[in-house]
Amino acid sequence: MTNSTKPIINPYLAVLLGVLAASFSAIFTKLADAPALIIAFYRLAFTVLLLAPLAFATGRQELKHISGRDLLLAVLSGVLLAMHFATWVTSLNYTTVASSTVLVTMQPLFVIAGGYFLYKEKISRKGLAGAGLALTGSIIIGINDFQVGGQALLGDLLAFAGAIFVAGYVLIGRSLRFRLSLFTYVTLVYSASAVTLMLCSLVMELPFYPYDGATWMWFLMLAVIPTIFGHTVFNWALRYVKAAVVSVSILGEPVGATILAYFIFGEVPTMLQLLGGAVIITGLYIFITSTVEKPKATGSKERVVS
Repeated sequence: MTNSTKPIINPYLAVLLGVLAASFSAIFTKLADAPALIIAFYRLAFTVLLLAPLAFATGRQELKHISGRDLLLAVLSGVLLAMHFATWVTSLNYTTVASSTVLVTMQPLFVIAGGYFLYKEKISRKGLAGAGLALTGSIIIGINDFQVGGQALLGDLLAFAGAIFVAGYVLIGRSLRFRLSLFTYVTLVYSASAVTLMLCSLVMELPFYPYDGATWMWFLMLAVIPTIFGHTVFNWALRYVKAAVVSVSILGEPVGATILAYFIFGEVPTMLQLLGGAVIITGLYIFITSTVEKPKATGSKERVVS
């Protein structure tokens, strides 16, 4: 915890590094031989086991004196993150991967709108154009097999719900990170998320064991790289940048995953995927460069935390 408003590293660079780390999520999930919800549960459970000691060591007093309102908001944030995983993963049973991905990446629309109405975070026209371009890139990637009707419609609705849930998770984090230190916040959120995913897995009667040694290793890798160095870095950055910056930047995750899949699995991207990826990167560049703000003093009376 620090009393300085100046971040230890450039938050925009941190977000980009977080996107790179998050890009490993799809790779490790594919390598793990377990149901998707179980993978998500162990991903969050291992993350809690790794971060909880840091939370207790650095924020024991903070945890003791946290307000009921902030505790409820942190739990709600975790539930929303879990519901994002649950709805998006389930959507893949009914619709195509591309259709699901396109719809779940609509979340910046809700974050930008929520950031404006809740926190008065305005985005310039150039920034909105960049966000729109990045979203267009996502649509280009999935346009070939976008479906509506029948079971596909149910899958599409679930994926769209996943976008709303993750937007709520980001927006709550933007507020709480001004009042809670990083490890306190993420430990509460990830714990609530892990419990929610465990309950979902129990309802669906999914097996929690046995799994082979390699799969347990991938569970741990999911916790360390895309969660601690991905999601946790995003949550750190929410203290310093607009929620929309984190939300739009996450659109770069499929691009990173596609590049990694090429080198790890030999999966050659299609021309539409390459075009969509190029459009996403261009849009992200325009959005982030238009959103970068010079550090300035703030009159906020909220407690500054790291």
